[in-house]
Amino acid sequence: MNTAITADALGTAAPVLSFSPVVLSVPGRPVDLHVRVSAPATGTGLPVILFSHGHGPSNNLSSLNGYAPLTDFWAAHGFVVVQPTHLTSRTLTHLVADAPGAPDFWRSRAEDMTHILDQLDVIENAVPQLAGRIDHTKVALAGHSLGGFTAGLLLGAGLTDPDTGNVVHLVEPRIKAGVLLAAPGRGGDVLNGPMAEQWPIIGAVDFSTMTAPALVVAGDKDDPRHFTDMGPDWHADPYTLAPGPKTLLTLFDAEHGLGGIAGYDAAETTDENPERVAALAQLAAAYLHTQLHPGASTWEIACEALTAGPDPIGRVESK
Repeated sequence: MNTAITADALGTAAPVLSFSPVVLSVPGRPVDLHVRVSAPATGTGLPVILFSHGHGPSNNLSSLNGYAPLTDFWAAHGFVVVQPTHLTSRTLTHLVADAPGAPDFWRSRAEDMTHILDQLDVIENAVPQLAGRIDHTKVALAGHSLGGFTAGLLLGAGLTDPDTGNVVHLVEPRIKAGVLLAAPGRGGDVLNGPMAEQWPIIGAVDFSTMTAPALVVAGDKDDPRHFTDMGPDWHADPYTLAPGPKTLLTLFDAEHGLGGIAGYDAAETTDENPERVAALAQLAAAYLHTQLHPGASTWEIACEALTAGPDPIGRVESK
């Protein structure tokens, strides 16, 4: 694989400005919404990536302080990355453990992104040297694990509320495309693992209405046996069960951390592989760049460099 070719296609890396927290007041939310904003030091007309963190064992990686291996690269290559701390973050457990919606806060997590878009001009003006540099019409999102679940809802997936039985849609039309990283799959009979009863919300999603363009990323060694005996293919469900346009990137030898995307040198990463993380950062950026700039060849170049040839990072299929 040739990561240099892909990085070149995305343009020269710029120094990154990272500013946190930007504090947004949201009526009814038990605590204020804190976000980190990372952006290139130069450039205008910058597209936005909203990033939804997962629910891992670390205290801080599941917050605005996590996922730097991805967000640093994306910001250096022309995106403004906005990372909220969702109410599921371990950093907030002592404050929100008894709040309505605990422990999964599925509705709040999706609504966090809508609140960010509603106040994007406030965020832009709060961050030094960012005012006037964002293209508000070019918005994408990405999410890892439970964050991929959140991303699916924002891209159009329906959800049967376990409390009411009603089907809920939280689609956010301002988001043009998304990347789902190691996201949960289907429910029903296959949701038969030991954690299924504790997290019934995971199996409540209907991908058939997730119509927005999305890149679904799954590791071929990511075995979700705590939820299902389907094996790694379960994480491909947001691709398999959703209508097109969708693209599936299957990363070879990758487990749930996809090589270590949650943090630099994180001890709980079971499959640490900096080369895989670098390639994934580039492929995701290339996919979103092409989605937000129709006609751009960035994705085609990235796939050729990283998934073709004698040493591919994974395989790609589309529909």
